[in-house]
Amino acid sequence: MKDYIFNIHDVVLLMTVAESILLALLQAALPAKNRLYDRLLTAFLLIIAIGSATTLVLWNDQVHLTRTIDQFWIPYFMMIALMLKGPSLYLYVAAITRASFELKPIHLIHLAPAVSAALLMVLFSIDSNDLRHIWTLGEAQPERVVTFLWDAAKLVPLVYSFAAVTLVQRYRSELKDEYSHFSNTEPRWLNVLTLGFFISWTWTVFVHILAKYSSPQIADYLGIADNYITFILINGLFTYSLAYAHQLLVTRSEETRAPAEDKPSDSAIDRVQHAMTVDKVFLQQNLNIEQFGARLNLPVKEVSSVINKHFGTNFFEFINSYRVEEAKRLLADPGMAEKTVLDILLESGFNSKSAFHRFFKRLVGESPSEYRKRMIKAS
Repeated sequence: MKDYIFNIHDVVLLMTVAESILLALLQAALPAKNRLYDRLLTAFLLIIAIGSATTLVLWNDQVHLTRTIDQFWIPYFMMIALMLKGPSLYLYVAAITRASFELKPIHLIHLAPAVSAALLMVLFSIDSNDLRHIWTLGEAQPERVVTFLWDAAKLVPLVYSFAAVTLVQRYRSELKDEYSHFSNTEPRWLNVLTLGFFISWTWTVFVHILAKYSSPQIADYLGIADNYITFILINGLFTYSLAYAHQLLVTRSEETRAPAEDKPSDSAIDRVQHAMTVDKVFLQQNLNIEQFGARLNLPVKEVSSVINKHFGTNFFEFINSYRVEEAKRLLADPGMAEKTVLDILLESGFNSKSAFHRFFKRLVGESPSEYRKRMIKAS
């Protein structure tokens, strides 16, 4: 009877490794706009690949490299990968959701769990047998250290995934405040990704705790489910990346084929300018591009072309910049001194206090109250 090297669970791990590496290569090949978050995503995928590969080697007795690698290098790579997958996901999400995000020396603190784990393993000479709780009679058994390492390896990713989910929820809230037509900007895929890993790593912690109070066989079966969840998430990310790559290539192809025909007409530019400076359509709250186009009797595509290519911005930045200018005019008017800042923002077309303050501070460089005091004092 033949002995099989890999069972179905091992195949899932192998496919997770393969897809993660393919995704990392795909990210490197794409002409991305923001190379930082692409590098962070590539790092996250490679960490997932290393974690899955080392898990396979550690627990499959049929897979051997060399004794030194199996006994000493594999546990280090695996533990470091487990400690880094949470921070890498968090930093990737931060790079997407925070404007002008850049890596700074302070971010090295996220390496602390991995560095601490490696130092503990060196200090107590932890090897593969220790991590698998296999000890020979009379040998020193660093059980408490091993238990602590496994506890940390399960808990650290969960904490970081919760932080990543929080970042995405805050980002969605900001988008709702800033953009009237939220359905086109909602980061559904990022929300699904972070929630998916949060659920997966919550399950990992649950199984880890359950293993302390149940039979090892039950814990093993439940733990294997975590590999399947990770595999499903990587497949989802793989599908999204392929769709994104296809969309990017199609867009670039269209831009190459017809660069000149997309130039907005002078009449369309004049109508957009007239709507903003004379009709002041930006004073309408919750204005979206479809309503704006209908007011001008222009197709949405043409309105978008004028704003993007002639004015060099997007629709909501364009509208809110005029709202900020209107707010500046009202705040500087001594006759409006009795009006509160809330009254001013509503009269300017904003419908959110947080969005108003965020845009005003970014475009003017000071808060509305500071601007009002300075202008009234100068008049």
